[in-house]
Amino acid sequence: MENKVTNLAPDAQRVVWIDWMRVAACFMVMIVHATEPFYLGGQGSLILSEAEGFWAAIFDTLVRACVPLFIVASSYLQFPTHYSSGEFFRRRAVRVLIPFLVWSVVYALYWGEPVENFKNLMLNFNYSAGHLWFVYMLIGVYLLMPLLSPWAERVSKRELQVYLGIWLFTTLIPLIRDVVAGVAPTVIYGPSGLPRQALYPLWGEASWNAYGTFYYFSGFIGYLMLGLYFRRFVGDLSWRKTLAIALPSYIAGFAICFGGFLRRVAESAAGSYPVEGLVEVAVWWETTWCNDTIGVALMTLAWILIFRKFTADGAFYKRVLLPVSKASYGMYLAHLILLVPICGFFREWLGTGVDVKLGFWTAPVEILLSAACGFLVTAVVSVVLQRLPKIGKYIMG
Repeated sequence: MENKVTNLAPDAQRVVWIDWMRVAACFMVMIVHATEPFYLGGQGSLILSEAEGFWAAIFDTLVRACVPLFIVASSYLQFPTHYSSGEFFRRRAVRVLIPFLVWSVVYALYWGEPVENFKNLMLNFNYSAGHLWFVYMLIGVYLLMPLLSPWAERVSKRELQVYLGIWLFTTLIPLIRDVVAGVAPTVIYGPSGLPRQALYPLWGEASWNAYGTFYYFSGFIGYLMLGLYFRRFVGDLSWRKTLAIALPSYIAGFAICFGGFLRRVAESAAGSYPVEGLVEVAVWWETTWCNDTIGVALMTLAWILIFRKFTADGAFYKRVLLPVSKASYGMYLAHLILLVPICGFFREWLGTGVDVKLGFWTAPVEILLSAACGFLVTAVVSVVLQRLPKIGKYIMG
């Protein structure tokens, strides 16, 4: 029997737990980007002390499921699509594409060389605003939604479980590549100068074919199916059952992501800090943090289960959380302009590396203060901009 959408706010007919999850995911994004200065820098990769490497691993791992949670939210609310393909894409263009174009222009003018930035926009996002990769991926997911919607409407619970199982296996593939390669992967540089790990060929992949057996089941399509599964087939669970699934899932996922990052950092450091290198070193450190890996998938599952228990829709929800949730996409687009100087302020104030004011606890204080201030300032600005008459929705979504 299919599960009906529950926990709707009585006044706005919104899914309450989705709003809580969106706002939390926004704060998680702030933590991710407030943590990056503790392992990115110099020529690309830089960890100044063992303590900063440890705290970077802790905080980034804790919230690494933030991007998949946005996809799950979109899937839960939009998939299968409720309109014709034309109407669906028209609505998505106003909500997603136009604000994205506006902020792409803003970042092109704000950071770097504008002329070169606008040239890059012909083929990709500006790399100084690297968080915009998310929108390209999101558009790709939206393109698939109408195509898969007829299947999503009639798929059985068992059939969907099988497809989710196949997808879950694909989240092991990045780790399998790492193991069978045996060493830090070779790096191939694209026209942007950014590195891409050379693939260890598996199951049909070759130098002339990147589309192996599991290519079409991998990546964010799994989170699209996961949102569908929770919408159609998962009813209300007790706190006992929720925690019985969520806690082991989160602990296992955390251990994989946290341990994988620290192991690679330790190999690079060989007992001596600071440890630094080109940006491909950080790419290798992040292997178990990637959104398409098993650790992140397990933590995403845990977060979904927990947030489904959030049902409060009182005054705080209506006056504070709901407006922020509605502006969450705009917050994601805009936040780096505000967060970067905030992070710089706290790092300059409290120090870095061995020259720190709070010793071992400096890094977590800096990360939390930066993320909290960045979140609050961005939320206020985004809500105000979204409420501008006539143009607000085109700026913030």
